[in-house]
Amino acid sequence: MSSVAADTTHPYPRSCEVDVALRDGSTVRVRPVAVTDRPAVETFLHALSPASIGFRFFGQIDLDWVASWSTDVDYADRYALVASTGADQAIIAHGAYIRSGPDRAEVAFTVADAWQGHGIATIMLGHLAAAAEEHGIAVFTAEVLPSNHHMIQVFRDSGYAVALRSGDGVIEIELPTSRSEQTRERFEQREQSAAIAAVRRFLRPRSVAVVGASPKRATVGGEILRNLRSYGFNGEVYPVNRRVRTIQGRRAYGSMAEVPEPVDLAVIAVPAGQVSAVARECGSAAARALLVISAGFAEVGAEGAGRQRELLEICREAGMRLIGPNCLGVLNTAADVRLNATFAEQPPRPGAIGFLSQSGGLGIAIIEAASRMGLGLSSFVSIGNKADISGNDLLEYWEQDSDTRVLLLYLESFGNPRRFARIARRVSRAKPIVAVKSGRSPAGARASASHTGALLSTSDVTVDALFRQAGVIRTDTMQELFDVGALLSAQPVPAGSRVAIVTNAGGPGIMCADACQGAGLEVVELSQRVRERLAGFLAPEASLSNPVDMIATASPESYRRTIEALVKERACDAIIVIFVPPLVTRVHDVARALRAAAGKADGVTLAAVFMNSEGAPPEPGGAVHVPSFAFPEDAARALAHAAGYGRWRALPAGHVLEPAGCRPDEATAIVTRALAAGGGWLGPEEVWALLDCYGLPLLGVRVVRTPAEAVAAAAELGGPVALKALASGLLHKSDAGGVRVALDGPDAVAGAARAIKAAVRRAGYRLDGLLVQPMAAAGVELLMGVVHDQSFGPVIACGAGGTSVEVLGDVAVRITPLTDLDAREMLRSLRTFRLLDGYRGAPPCDVAAVEDVLLRLSALVEAHPEVVELDANPVVAAPGGATIVDARIRLEAAPPRRPLPSL
Repeated sequence: MSSVAADTTHPYPRSCEVDVALRDGSTVRVRPVAVTDRPAVETFLHALSPASIGFRFFGQIDLDWVASWSTDVDYADRYALVASTGADQAIIAHGAYIRSGPDRAEVAFTVADAWQGHGIATIMLGHLAAAAEEHGIAVFTAEVLPSNHHMIQVFRDSGYAVALRSGDGVIEIELPTSRSEQTRERFEQREQSAAIAAVRRFLRPRSVAVVGASPKRATVGGEILRNLRSYGFNGEVYPVNRRVRTIQGRRAYGSMAEVPEPVDLAVIAVPAGQVSAVARECGSAAARALLVISAGFAEVGAEGAGRQRELLEICREAGMRLIGPNCLGVLNTAADVRLNATFAEQPPRPGAIGFLSQSGGLGIAIIEAASRMGLGLSSFVSIGNKADISGNDLLEYWEQDSDTRVLLLYLESFGNPRRFARIARRVSRAKPIVAVKSGRSPAGARASASHTGALLSTSDVTVDALFRQAGVIRTDTMQELFDVGALLSAQPVPAGSRVAIVTNAGGPGIMCADACQGAGLEVVELSQRVRERLAGFLAPEASLSNPVDMIATASPESYRRTIEALVKERACDAIIVIFVPPLVTRVHDVARALRAAAGKADGVTLAAVFMNSEGAPPEPGGAVHVPSFAFPEDAARALAHAAGYGRWRALPAGHVLEPAGCRPDEATAIVTRALAAGGGWLGPEEVWALLDCYGLPLLGVRVVRTPAEAVAAAAELGGPVALKALASGLLHKSDAGGVRVALDGPDAVAGAARAIKAAVRRAGYRLDGLLVQPMAAAGVELLMGVVHDQSFGPVIACGAGGTSVEVLGDVAVRITPLTDLDAREMLRSLRTFRLLDGYRGAPPCDVAAVEDVLLRLSALVEAHPEVVELDANPVVAAPGGATIVDARIRLEAAPPRRPLPSL
């Protein structure tokens, strides 16, 4: 093998140093090798078994030479990675590629015997392939001994399109370095498996240590220990306290080193300044997970943030996972676990709701409210500062948890919103996700120099877009969150928006009907057949329309028969049942009748409103649950949220398509040249060239400097033209007198050019040039644009365009990449969509062409994250297609992309 001397002055790319989760939920660090790693690599190689050495090097070899060769890299043609773990970051794996041709490289891996089977080689393959592709290597090759079944399977299971053939005593392997959709799916599956394994350490531990356990009930450590014992945890509990030897009748241990077995979960409730030392003890004692209750970390400022970084680094070194710090704890109500590692006074009843709270203080209120409302939880996790385990990991876990049917989230921020969108979109297809996201105020408004930026000036607009795309039900208040959770955890998702109202009092029924219609539900008109059926058993004075007012004398039997009649006739998708206690009918009897009817509801969603001081009576165990609300408006809002979710789930999933005819390499060259020149707002020629690389329909344009050049350009284009000012900082050209349209003939063009120059000067700008364009065909003006959000990535907007875009505010927002369904739904959600669809006899526009523009813009900004702002305004939609009349693009250098998921 040829050797290239390593450049010791060239540091490895730090952006490629990542912590990754393995199949069992533990973590290792993967980074490029450095020449200074030679002693550690030599130690790693000498610890390998003869079998591992034989498989890697096809026999015995001088390992000292191999150690030098393994660290001889240039990070382009010779690239190597190592995986490390532990306090000393001992190397446990090495992977490398060496260029063997213009676009080919040989790749190989070595993994320590004790770490084989954890997925490390697969992770390294993904990172090496990304680095190789960046340096122009399109194909990896490898030679593997036929008996090395494990490594052959690594390649087969990688998700890359692997080709194998038999060679001279070896298996020859080829695979592309580019990631396909199948590759992406395989890595996402591994990411999901790792997240599930990590969360299981917290929610299904076999042993728990409480560090900071106290004999005093009024302490956090004392309450957590008491809750673990009183709730009946099905595992070993070890109190740890340096000062006492017995706590709550159990032996206490002076440190984690004294605990007789490695614990799955260590709960830490000590002052913030002591947490790092305790975490190191836990790592040395082989604890698998840390739940840090203690506050005083990133939430209190720079000093606390430093403590939090140190804590996370300790966990990474030991391969431990972390929830918190600054959290309430976790609990799991499953009968085979019975874990309550919180300091809340009352545990909730077992149920089907998985609840995540980012706030520790609010977590206590959540548990108490759930108990008070009779809301059953499958598990609860307070993630606090989410230094490691995040809401995304919990979504992955709850997706496969058979005890959880509904997910409730209280969120204050997103760590990785694009991963959240991807996971939530998948999870929502099977289980409802209901969320309260705090921070709706415009305090996070961003300064912007584009129409799109102004429309997306608050982060909450982006959050709404994310939730809408992912099928997440967003509620405004915690009460709404509980209401929707109660409904969906007990009743089926409504098949539609048709609702019937059954009541024994007219006023509440009318209030409910108004609330339903205001929330977007259809208070359906009952058929004559249904009315005749109801008339057969209700009082003559009853109102048989919708709402069905059975009057105050209605019996429990009337409730049951009315609901059964509506269900049997398929008159509605949901029923809201209202009971106002009269003098005769007992609330317990009505509740019993509702449960009997619910048992035969055949997919119809039922919600009850008991308008009495005690609310709904408690239900016997095993009964069909009908959620009860205090007021009709509460039930209507919860049902409307559930029906909206049902509509989303009934839609097809949609697909991210690759538009035909795109030239991404040519676009990359344009972007690279522009960034080399300083970036910022592109000139018109660059804008049009970049858009053309993605097949976007563009109106012809000429850039000129003088009135004479404008006249010549107009003659070349032919027909009436428009002139537009080019001036640095000028956003609204029309407001400054910088636009003239329908100019026909040399005199009109020259005069308009001079008038624009004077108008722009009066407005305080210097004219840099003029755009000359043919007049666009008449049509509907739209705005399409993109703003690159630091957290969410590219955010795309589409709405009513032209000069009144901000005033109209008719805009739909999504996060890229767009699916075909996203593009379709964006347009149809606009109030002005009727103009596209043939308003008042006008011919309908080519809506498919407009959707294609959206998908091509999405493809452009996904492929080129350097595009931080893009305005296409107006985009003119007409029966014959869609045309971009004017556009602006701003570039900035993009941060390095992570080639694969990392922590």
